[in-house]
Parts: sequence; structure tokens; C-alpha cells
Amino acid sequence: MERLFEMIESCNTISIVGHIRPDGDCIGSSLGMYNYIKDNYPGKRVDVYLEPIMDKFKFLKGALDIINQPSDEIYELSISVDCSDTERHGEFGCIFKNAKNTICIDHHRSNQGFGDLYYCDPDASSACEVVSRFFDMSKISKPCAEALYMGIIHDTGVLKYSATSDETMFIVGKLIAKGIDTQFIIDETFYRVRYTQNRLTGKALMDSELYLDGKVIASCIREEDFLMFGSSKDDTDGIIDKLRVTEGIEVAILGYQTGENSFKFSLRSVSNVDVSVIAVELGGGGHIRASGVSIEGSYEESLERILKMIEKQL
Repeated sequence: MERLFEMIESCNTISIVGHIRPDGDCIGSSLGMYNYIKDNYPGKRVDVYLEPIMDKFKFLKGALDIINQPSDEIYELSISVDCSDTERHGEFGCIFKNAKNTICIDHHRSNQGFGDLYYCDPDASSACEVVSRFFDMSKISKPCAEALYMGIIHDTGVLKYSATSDETMFIVGKLIAKGIDTQFIIDETFYRVRYTQNRLTGKALMDSELYLDGKVIASCIREEDFLMFGSSKDDTDGIIDKLRVTEGIEVAILGYQTGENSFKFSLRSVSNVDVSVIAVELGGGGHIRASGVSIEGSYEESLERILKMIEKQL
């Protein structure tokens, strides 16, 4: 912790980068770090680089200042949050790579370590929980707390996933004490869905199939489905969790088409399968109970590979 703040204090230009297709935890940890530095180290220039985020996250302070295009600028310090490897930085990898000093803060089990300063706790509920450990709670502003709380809520499924610990709850309590509107954050960023999302969810549930004696449920969303409902990849959020809570299910799989012959798979398990092992072996990453991977090939062939790996663990 001392080394982290020594580096922040000694650098006047700081960039923060997350992973491609940023989710709630990535956005929360990026903006949490952004606001903490801006609040406590006036005079520092801090830039956040992420792909465009969904409108529901734009109430967070600093969200409108996020830069969506890479830059040739060489920052004195670049901080990577919620990213398991440098490839996951996508087009912003050059920002991190070119910086004079680098820090990696993460919680993915697949992270093998990178950066001049590296801290990763795979047992933490979220990147926001890890980031919060570094901060002096008395110096966290309400906007900073909103970002960190939002990220924890998203990566824990509103504090219900197994990675939620007593430390998670302690940190959440401290953040709530800053006066944040917890109901607004949970309802508007986690539960609220668009009509197009409801229709896409219905199609995915209707098309789902059971495998391995009813222990696995899988569904696929193809390009024609997105076109049919006027929906986008963002509308897939939350569908996997509706599949996961099906009675008798140990693993839920949702695939959606990303190219002519490529699919992104989200994997969720209940108790007995480590889906991170499967995702990493196939070139993806994530956590024991929640992981993802992009695979080139047909949905049917890719699903068969995943099912064989799940069967081995079962």
C-alpha cells in the first residue's frame, strides 16, 4: 500500500485502464480509483481509458470524462484494474505498456502477474473490494463510494455469490455510511432492464436445453435473434443468472454470436464445478463460479468441448 501511494505521489500524469467490454466491477474500480486520486491528490492529471459504457453507469462521477480512444501519450503512471492479463486491455494496451511506471490490481485467479507493482487476491469478491483495501476509508468521498459499491454489487450478484465474505460486508458497510443511495444503485444498474432485453431473455429461456442428466443448462443467442428484437450484446446481461437458478442445475452456459463463426460463452456454476479452469484452458478467464471465453467455431462444436470438460469435473 505504501508503495502504491508513493508511486501516485511521485507521478503527475496517471492513466487507469480496465478490460474490454467493461462490466460493473471494471467501471466501478476504474472510477473508484479515479475519484480517490482526484479527491486526495489535487493537481494530478488522471485519465480513465475504457470502451464506451452503458448509459445506466453514467450517473457515476467521472463517467462522462472516460476516454474511449487510445492515445500515444506516455503517462508517468498507468494503473490496470480488474484485468487478468495485458491482452484484456484491448486497444488500450499501449497506454499501459508505454507508461513509465505500471501497477496491476486485480482479483482474477487466472492472473499470472504483470506490472511494476502487482497485487491480486483471487479470493476477493471483486476488483472494487481489492481497490477499497488500499484506500483510507476516512478519505473516500461519496462519489468514490458510489463507484466502489456499484462494482461490488455487480460482481457479487447483490452480495449473494460465494465470494462474498465478512470483509466484503465490512467494506460495503463503510461505503454505505458515506450516504450513498443503495436502492437506486441496485435497481437502476443491476435489476432494471429494457423491453428488448426482456424479449431476448424470453427467447433464450425458451431455446434452452438440458445436458448431462439435467445438471447443465445451455442456450444460444444468434445474430438473427439480436436483429429480430432490435437488441444488442448489452441485452445479454443477466440472462445467464436466470438460467443458473433453474432447479437441479449445477452449470449454466450462455453463448452469443460475436462473428460469422465465433461465440462468446458465459459460464456459471453453483457449487461443484470450477468454471475458471474450463475458461482458462479455452483461452478465457474469470472466477471459480463465474467465467467467460470467446471461441472460434460453431456453437455446437464449442458447446460439446465445454460439456466434456464439465462432465470430467462432475
